[in-house]
Amino acid sequence: MDFGFTEEQLMIQDVARRIAQEKIAPSAEHHDRTGDFPLENMRTLGENGLMGIEVPAEYGGAGMDPISYVLAMVEVAAADAAHSTIMSVNNSLFCNGILKFGTEEQKQLYVRAIAEGREIGAFALTEPQSGSDATAMRCKAAKQADGTFVVNGKKSWITSGPVAKYIVLFAVTDAEKGARGITAFMIDTTREGFHRGKTEPKLGIRASATCEIEFTDYVVRADEVLGQEGEGFKIAMSVLDAGRIGIASQAIGIARAAYEATIEYVKERKAFGQPIGAFQMTQAKIADMKCKLDAATLLTLRAAWQKHQFDNGGARFSNEAAIAKLVASEAAMWITHQALQIHGGMGYSKEMPIERYFRDAKITEIYEGTSEIQRLVIARNETGLR
Repeated sequence: MDFGFTEEQLMIQDVARRIAQEKIAPSAEHHDRTGDFPLENMRTLGENGLMGIEVPAEYGGAGMDPISYVLAMVEVAAADAAHSTIMSVNNSLFCNGILKFGTEEQKQLYVRAIAEGREIGAFALTEPQSGSDATAMRCKAAKQADGTFVVNGKKSWITSGPVAKYIVLFAVTDAEKGARGITAFMIDTTREGFHRGKTEPKLGIRASATCEIEFTDYVVRADEVLGQEGEGFKIAMSVLDAGRIGIASQAIGIARAAYEATIEYVKERKAFGQPIGAFQMTQAKIADMKCKLDAATLLTLRAAWQKHQFDNGGARFSNEAAIAKLVASEAAMWITHQALQIHGGMGYSKEMPIERYFRDAKITEIYEGTSEIQRLVIARNETGLR
């Protein structure tokens, strides 16, 4: 690994930081309080290449590398985690899979619109009865004599589901084949047979709209199959590897914001005649916060570096991505907890953003693979045992 960033990587970090500070941070409290989807801000991110950072320029993206993606995600997440969730889904779960497995026509039709910020994309894998056990899905796509598929079933917890124009859907095409009987499809949400449920009221990342979606005799054309029939589970797992780097980056951004706010607070807040940052117990918390934040950052950059090697013919990065997500998400939860504790009553108040950081951090331990699943992935990769 090269621990120095290139001029191009620093440039996109600066662009992300500027938008985050000038547009996202000032509106974060409003979006958290109301749950309003930040469409205008997301379009601004798209216009500046941040909704398709690793997407080649010929498909409307910035044509950058995974390190650039991490740097940009951290800046946006530090301003508001909900914005970074939408950005992560578009970059990691939507564009990444189509670029890797899609046809030229699919890339031009679906990736360009999302990368440029004109439309919002989504990823539909989870179902009401199947979260971590994705192979237990019940949503079915029955193949017809003319080569089309008729989709029926439900998906739940779909990030950006209430506003997405296009969705990558995973459905069972051959139940007898288990994981090898799952196929990925491109869904246009404006078509007949697609239905959205109510927007979920969530603890955190409230401006990132989430809902259940349902298909009733929705017809998918043969040219809307992503990859090959039966490759859906492989595609999903490959995409989630990349997605975990995005969530690790998000966790770092949340943790950094909480840490920086805490540093300022312990220098200004006084008790017993001195700044509370002078107390040894506070100093111990600060030291641990900094160590966890730096460890998470370096592990996430390592995972991004390994993904770049994989994209150019190198080894897979599943283990590195799982390690990064596990460490970063648990660091974010711990750091925001300590930040709230140090802020005391003010940390518990909505007058300050600390309680929002605390609420937002929790989801990073849950979505795109819980901490428990990350531990299974890591242990199985290390031991070779299933």
